[in-house]
Amino acid sequence: MISNIDDTISAIATVLGTGGVSIIRLSGKDAQKVIDKIFFINKNFLEADFKPNSITHGYIYDNKILLDEVIVLYFQAPHSYTGEDVFEIQCHGGVNITQAIFDLTLKNGARIADRGEFTKRAFLNGKLDLSQAESVLDIISAKTKKFAQKSATNLTGKLSGKIEEIRGRIIELLSHIVAAIDFPEEVDEPDYNAISDEISSISEEIDTVLKCSNSSNLLRQGIKISIAGKPNVGKSSLFNNILNYERAIVTDIAGTTRDIINESIDINGIPVTITDTAGIREIFDDSDANKVENIGIKYSKRSIEEADLVIFLTDLSTPQAKEDEEIFELIKNKKMIVAGTKADLPRQNATIKTDIEISNINKSGIEELLEKIAQVTVSGIETAGTEFFTNERQQEALENAKASLLKAKNSSDNMCEQDFIAIDIKSALMRLGEITGDDITQEILNNIFEKFCIGK
Repeated sequence: MISNIDDTISAIATVLGTGGVSIIRLSGKDAQKVIDKIFFINKNFLEADFKPNSITHGYIYDNKILLDEVIVLYFQAPHSYTGEDVFEIQCHGGVNITQAIFDLTLKNGARIADRGEFTKRAFLNGKLDLSQAESVLDIISAKTKKFAQKSATNLTGKLSGKIEEIRGRIIELLSHIVAAIDFPEEVDEPDYNAISDEISSISEEIDTVLKCSNSSNLLRQGIKISIAGKPNVGKSSLFNNILNYERAIVTDIAGTTRDIINESIDINGIPVTITDTAGIREIFDDSDANKVENIGIKYSKRSIEEADLVIFLTDLSTPQAKEDEEIFELIKNKKMIVAGTKADLPRQNATIKTDIEISNINKSGIEELLEKIAQVTVSGIETAGTEFFTNERQQEALENAKASLLKAKNSSDNMCEQDFIAIDIKSALMRLGEITGDDITQEILNNIFEKFCIGK
């Protein structure tokens, strides 16, 4: 993925657009040479005398043509994010000037940084371990404040510290076994029961991390909620009330919603994608208008299938309809909240048992509904715990490490040759090393960092 780790790289580190300040970041052994060609502290082209960890005011010139007045930050190796000499040019925000200065750095010796190359260099130079590097991506892509906070714990090394603790125990156990294999006359074989007991204890430590997987995945991926019900039951009105703004068109004409509409909201720190669907009903004639609605109904059914939670709406002001029964049959195996709508009108429907009654007109019951949604979304987190925050790659490595340890324990319980036990223990050690980066292939490394944005 990376062309040459010895190159000096450059990238725009801020969002390219109109703003107060933009940042162009350079890293590499020739970063100062690039800066010296384009940055001067006065209009007489006096070169800067950069001091580490300092800010220098000056001007950017392109072949003696003034481009912008800027400040430059200098971080001297190894005390920088990448572990190399790093310069950051802070110019006025704006697409044209930012792009012009960035292009100027390329013209004077830098190359465009690959995705995540700054962070990859930080990892390769020992500034971050791999789990910390991945937490950088999580913080950048965080959809909620809670997700960002949990990601920040890995940036401080909490996960990697726990993994290193477990790896230390495995290394000690493996050392005793290997020493006895290599020097049988000098070192006694470890007792099989002691090996099995230690493997069981280590496996429990891995389980401590793995039990947080569900909450980690929930905070990262969020949940999907689909609002379902017959036409004109109040789905779009509820959708708008949950979002607290007019997102979906609302009329008293049945079938107004022809397509599914998605919006994201934050409920108790969990990213929730909520979907307004077309009313589900049976359509008999094949007019052009009904063809469109039929497509919307198909989309609605697909949205319900994919949802983690369904809010099923039924109209309290009219007797139970056939459509209610058909929709309930469709979603009966889904996790759902049954909400009775139009609670401000005289009640005519006493058949379906509801979890909550709401009115989209006076907004009664809306807050209670949101509380019920929050209860559903946070229940998985409270059950699983949030001490450790992991991603799918890390969870797979932990599962594989545990599987190798269980094979080693089985061999130990059956008093197999300790050479075979050592092979599986070493495999577990390598799997855990994939989390911290102690044992990692170039393919896995590239796959991780190509998910980053350019400039980080």
